[in-house]
Amino acid sequence: MKLLLENIKELVQVEDQPVLFRAGKEMAKVNTIKNAFLIIRDEVIEDFGTMDQLKDKYIDDDLLIEIDCSNRLVYPSFCDSHTHLVYAAPREKEFVDRIKGLSYEEIARRGGGILNSAKLLHETSEEELYESAMERIWEIVKMGTGAVEIKSGYGLNTEDELKMLRVIQQIKRTSPICVRANFLGAHAIPLEYKNNPSEYVDIIINEMIPQVAAEELADFIDVFCDQGFFSVEDTERILMAGIKYGLRPKIHANELGLTGGIQAGVKYNALSVDHLEYVGEDEIAALKGSETMPTVLPGAAFFLNMKLSPVREMIEAGLPVALASDFNPGSSPSGNMSLISAMGCINFKMLPEEVINATTLNTAYAMGISESYGSIARGKVANLFITSEVPGIEYLPYAYGSNLVETVIINGEIQNF
Repeated sequence: MKLLLENIKELVQVEDQPVLFRAGKEMAKVNTIKNAFLIIRDEVIEDFGTMDQLKDKYIDDDLLIEIDCSNRLVYPSFCDSHTHLVYAAPREKEFVDRIKGLSYEEIARRGGGILNSAKLLHETSEEELYESAMERIWEIVKMGTGAVEIKSGYGLNTEDELKMLRVIQQIKRTSPICVRANFLGAHAIPLEYKNNPSEYVDIIINEMIPQVAAEELADFIDVFCDQGFFSVEDTERILMAGIKYGLRPKIHANELGLTGGIQAGVKYNALSVDHLEYVGEDEIAALKGSETMPTVLPGAAFFLNMKLSPVREMIEAGLPVALASDFNPGSSPSGNMSLISAMGCINFKMLPEEVINATTLNTAYAMGISESYGSIARGKVANLFITSEVPGIEYLPYAYGSNLVETVIINGEIQNF
């Protein structure tokens, strides 16, 4: 199958020589082509250029579908490298509790938060979890996401963590988009182990990880290393055990304080460290020159009214930054990456170009897939979206409440919703 997108007002995030990510000042650079064409053959991007080049070289008889993109922009699909979109039910009552003044930690101490989701998940079948998660998958696809990482962590016992991961594997098999699975058994400490968290860590290491690896249920291993959750010592034990079974580390870190989670992530070559509301000079120094992608979750900071991550300081120090949705029922109940992009500009003072890099190429790196996703490059998978009629790249984060994704193409196929 072959598609020709022609008369593109601006083709965005173009790479002739693909890079894995962009950092520091390079984040403000996005290559675009105005009055462009794009050719897709089967599942991959075959070629692109200006319309006058198309007339000279590429018109032939086997073009099956031509799409006129006049006055429209074409972007690579968003890559959302941090979600928890497999869950049993929303937690809107806790939303009201926060309005009344309870903190995230206070709600957690009362058995709410992650522990509440774990209780509900235990009572829900795999089939029900799969069906509700697929509704969320299609929701984010419609809004321009073409790759997503999904974490477990609402099981908090061996049986239910495996149940979650099996659901994620089913989504992998049946969803059209790229899906990566992350084992997050260390998402919270179950109430029965509150006074002895090391015992729960032993269960993660000795029971959960071997079974997850034996059934090949996860690509990554993750830990919530923060105040009131897992210590640096316990985090390192879990990460070392995961590495032995071939699971690349990732970390929830420094959402609630300067807890050493970032340094632990860098020490064990984590692919990303995520949240990062609390980042100081030591954390920036640890990340500098590492292979670990700092990933900020604007939706969670907005929804919980938290301290904002020092994104500008990180970029100005030469670091890369990724932005992901943290789509989950408790602290960020949205997977709208266009909205995340707007928050990047409005709340974190990022330029539109920086936000584009942070939600496509850099998030693809944070999932280990930037060789195939995250930009418009020859040979990359043809996951992209066409906007409605807009003035330019600044307009998407500017019009923060509008759905400007008009057409979605996944694996070279136009999606019909």
